[in-house]
Amino acid sequence: MRTVHDVAAAELPKRAEALLREGRRLALVAAHHDADAVRVVYLFVSGPPDTRIELHMRLDPARPEVPSLAHLSFPAGRFEREMHDLHGIVPLDHPLPRRLVRHFHWPRGWYPMHPDAGEAPAFGEQEGPYPFLEVTGDGVYEIPVGPVHAGIIEPGHFRFSVVGETILKLKARLWFVHKGIEKLFQGRSVAAGLPLAERISGDTAVGHALAYCLAVEEATGTSVPEQAQCARALLLELERLHNHVADLGMLCNDVGYGILNAHAQRVREQLLRLNHTVTGHRLLRGGVVLGGSALHHLPSRHQMDAVGADIREIVRLALGHSTVHDRFTGTAVLPSEAARDLGCLGYIARASGLNLDARIAHPLAPHGRPTHVPVHTTCDVLARFLVRAEEIDASLALIRELTDCVATGAVLGPTAVPGQGPRSGVGLVEGWRGTIATRAELAADGTLKRVKPVDPSFFNWPALPVALNDTIVPDFPLTNKSFNLSYAGNDL
Repeated sequence: MRTVHDVAAAELPKRAEALLREGRRLALVAAHHDADAVRVVYLFVSGPPDTRIELHMRLDPARPEVPSLAHLSFPAGRFEREMHDLHGIVPLDHPLPRRLVRHFHWPRGWYPMHPDAGEAPAFGEQEGPYPFLEVTGDGVYEIPVGPVHAGIIEPGHFRFSVVGETILKLKARLWFVHKGIEKLFQGRSVAAGLPLAERISGDTAVGHALAYCLAVEEATGTSVPEQAQCARALLLELERLHNHVADLGMLCNDVGYGILNAHAQRVREQLLRLNHTVTGHRLLRGGVVLGGSALHHLPSRHQMDAVGADIREIVRLALGHSTVHDRFTGTAVLPSEAARDLGCLGYIARASGLNLDARIAHPLAPHGRPTHVPVHTTCDVLARFLVRAEEIDASLALIRELTDCVATGAVLGPTAVPGQGPRSGVGLVEGWRGTIATRAELAADGTLKRVKPVDPSFFNWPALPVALNDTIVPDFPLTNKSFNLSYAGNDL
């Protein structure tokens, strides 16, 4: 259930504080440039039962300012900085007002999401050096890594302040590639928005496509048949499988057990080929469609049993190897309190003792809910490995259950009547990295007026430096892979 409340600037902090105290989570903040005002939407969610509460605040377009909520919520402070960099909305009394998303070559006073922004201008003079915190003292030195990396990942810069091999401070700087995703949604038909949603983060095609479809379907009042709901849940688990097994292998590779990585990538390749038979695309694009689903083929029980046996053998060999087990244990601890304060999601949160899963809090279908959500409390690389391994078993069980509830071919609900929906909607989906939130608003002609997607990586990136405090520099590749956060999903 989603409820909408209009609030004045003066009452926003009290309303937000009350919602947070009641256990709601700030899932999204979106700015809108309406005809007569700037409007900011704060989405708070909780569940079960599935609850979504929106606070809408209208601002003077000549002087758009909001009271900062950073003192109440760390994610709120980051959303506010993002909103300032892209929209020019000023968070008053923000404790850390420096830029977050804003590229330092953008001209002063140019905000890409402002309706008067126009075409992207030529890069200008830098606004000055990026404000890294400098750590000084005897024997302290810096190690810069990136933004260009040896692989094909997108750019990110990591600056280590180190004594000997011990990391005193790590600062991650992202947003080197602002793709303008939110701007690209504007003015598209709802059908044309779906391929863009699938490409927000390539390894999460199902998660982002489904969150987008759920938001648009709520906005248009579209109903989705139960068979299609189950097909979507099945696709989410197939996406979780191929990503988790790849991570298990690469974590083994980072501690020198390359043969297990080779076997894990072999299994992943089998899953990618299976994906192609299911939807016609190795990354499962095309399976989630507006109003329903479109599957070409269903995975067989025999295929899933063979994959499960292979993965369990990989996990058994990894954990049975003393070097691997010792290297994972106690490495890069992210304490539960820190994970909670930072607003972490997905396997990062669950490996730090937080029982958060949108499949339980915001269920998509009558089937497809895990009976057990793996949660570990050692908060280290080993916990993040174990959560993935146990989630694979849960996904395989769900896939076996769901294949009895779905059909191949196009399964679609009745076409929505134009203008009958509420004109805005929210999609919440447990992608393989964690909860994805997407909010959509439609214009009077039915085109997309505003789409705001939030990948779980936006919440989880700040946790990586926390986990690396007082570790050693050689822990960075292993820790980074245990988080495996999306640059593309973050740098929209």
